[in-house]
Amino acid sequence: MSLLARKTAENLIKIRANKPLIHNVTNFVVMNFTANVLLACGASPVMAHAENEVEEMVAFAGALVLNIGTLTDAWVGVMLKAGRKATELGKPIILDPVGSGATMLRTNAAKQILAETKVSVVRGNASEILSLASQHSKTKGVDTIHSVADAAAAAGPLALELGTTLAITGPTDLVTDGKRIVTIEGGHSLMPFVTGTGCAATAIVGAFLAVDADPVSAAATGLAFFGIAGEKAGITATGPGTFMVNLLDALYTLTPEEVAQRCRISEG
Repeated sequence: MSLLARKTAENLIKIRANKPLIHNVTNFVVMNFTANVLLACGASPVMAHAENEVEEMVAFAGALVLNIGTLTDAWVGVMLKAGRKATELGKPIILDPVGSGATMLRTNAAKQILAETKVSVVRGNASEILSLASQHSKTKGVDTIHSVADAAAAAGPLALELGTTLAITGPTDLVTDGKRIVTIEGGHSLMPFVTGTGCAATAIVGAFLAVDADPVSAAATGLAFFGIAGEKAGITATGPGTFMVNLLDALYTLTPEEVAQRCRISEG
């Protein structure tokens, strides 16, 4: 059993014991699902996006999740306000650049958040991550037109350039801060057929960041846990509907021992 497999189990134990508050400024499409995912894994979600309360709310939180899925100019301002306060207080921030590369609004918003706040982890698909480095990357909506392998070569230098940890998700997940590289196997083929699974992965990483100060470790172990839950959910799922319900149940019922045993996570 690898050290990171043990760390995955340890982080899960900490989340369930401490029930960290995860402050989400996220998109309307996934609010309910994301909240349920966080509850199922043992964290405590709050969805707060009012401009006149985000600074106060983030002060209570263990981590801040910023998700640009249903973006407006006002939404960007709220995220920046929450992010600056989190940075000031030393709270971890995870950014989900949903659809970055598809439009200038999304791409510029993601880059502005990265420039003006201290983001611990960026979790996205390969196209979204690549768009943060190059204007030549175009996404297809919120789907990916690049593979994790396409992004792998650029991920290390980009992580160093942005000063953050990148978590690129796909059939195989990759996490890097430019110095360390971790790969994670897991998940299920039905995941892309349920709206919000990527956003849910981001929220899970937020929960793991609340109990693990190492962004690489937090991102990798969070994704490993989520991937195992996906595998377990798919065993008896007959389609996207049963898979979604099974996923919530798997996040709730997985034991730390089972997680440690089933982890397929490697560094280097």
